[in-house]
Amino acid sequence: MTLATDAATVAPGTRPGRRPVVPLALAGLLTLALVVASLFVGVYDLRADGGGDMFLITRVPRTLALVLAGSAMAVSGLVLQQLTQNRFVEPTTSGTSEWAALGLLLSVILLPSAGIATRMVIASLAAFAGTMVFMAVLRRVQVRSTLVVPVVGIMLGAVVSSLTTLLAISTNYLQLLGTWFMGSFTGVVRGQYEVLWVVAAVCAATFVLADRLTVAGLGRDVATNLGLGYDRLVLLGTALVAVASGVTTVVVGFLPFLGLVVPNVVALLRGDDLRSNLPWVCLGGVALVTACDLVGRTVRMPFEVPVAMVLGLVGAAAFVALVLRVQRRG
Repeated sequence: MTLATDAATVAPGTRPGRRPVVPLALAGLLTLALVVASLFVGVYDLRADGGGDMFLITRVPRTLALVLAGSAMAVSGLVLQQLTQNRFVEPTTSGTSEWAALGLLLSVILLPSAGIATRMVIASLAAFAGTMVFMAVLRRVQVRSTLVVPVVGIMLGAVVSSLTTLLAISTNYLQLLGTWFMGSFTGVVRGQYEVLWVVAAVCAATFVLADRLTVAGLGRDVATNLGLGYDRLVLLGTALVAVASGVTTVVVGFLPFLGLVVPNVVALLRGDDLRSNLPWVCLGGVALVTACDLVGRTVRMPFEVPVAMVLGLVGAAAFVALVLRVQRRG
C-alpha cells in the first residue's frame, strides 16, 4: 500500500529520486533563444553584400565566445564558493581576475612577441598563484562573518589592480589595460576566440569532479575521513578556476559578478546539490551574459555598451540583495 501511494505521487515522466527534466529543458530553450538572437542582432545588415561572410567571421565567433565564457565563469564561481564555503566568493571578489590581468600585462611587457596561447598560460599561472594567496590568507584570518571573505578578496584584488595600473603607466600600456578591464565581446572574431574552447574542458572536468568538490566543501576533516585528499582537491579546483579566469581575461576581459549571481540564484531555487546544479549554472551563465550583451548592443545602437558595464550593474544589485538577505537572517 505504501509503495503504491509513493509511486502515485511521482510526477509523470520522472523517476523516483530524480528531479523533473522539464524545467531544465525550458531553461535550455530560453537560453537557446537568446543565443539565436545574438546571431542576428547587430549593426551590420546580414542581407547586404558580404552578409554571409560577416555572419561567419564575427557573429558566430562572438556568440560562441558568449556561450563559453558565460558558462566557464559561472562554473568557476560555483567551484570557488564550494572550496571556500562562502556564497560571496567568485573570481572578481577573490582577486583571481586581477591576478590574471597582472599576468597578462607581464606577458606583454616581458614577451611582446608572444602569441595568445603563451599569454593565456602566463595569465592562468598568475591567476592560480593569486587564488592560492587568497586561500592562504583565509586560513590565517579569523572569519566571524561570511562578508569578511569577499572583503579580503576585494582588498587583495585592489592591491594587485593598483600594482598592475602602476606597471601599465610606467610602460605606456595603460590604454591597453583599460581595454582588458572593459570586458567586451566587440573584438571577438574568427581566429581570435578559439582558445576559449579550453574553458569547455574546465566545465567538463568540473562535472567529473562534482562529487569530490562537494565533499571538499564540507571541510578538511570530513574529506579526510572519507578518504579524499583535501589539499589535492583544493589545488585541482583552484587550477580549474585559474585556467577559466586566465583564458577569459585574455580573450574577453572582466565579467564581474557573473560567478556570484548565477550560482546563488540557482542555489536559492534548487538547493545545494552541486552535481544537479551544474547544468543550471552553465545555462544561467550563458543566458545572463548573452542577455547583458544584447542589451549593450541595442540600448545605444549603432554604438555598443561593454557587456561588463551592464553585467556590473546587474551583479552589484544582486550582491547588495544577497548581503541584505544574510543580514536579515542574522
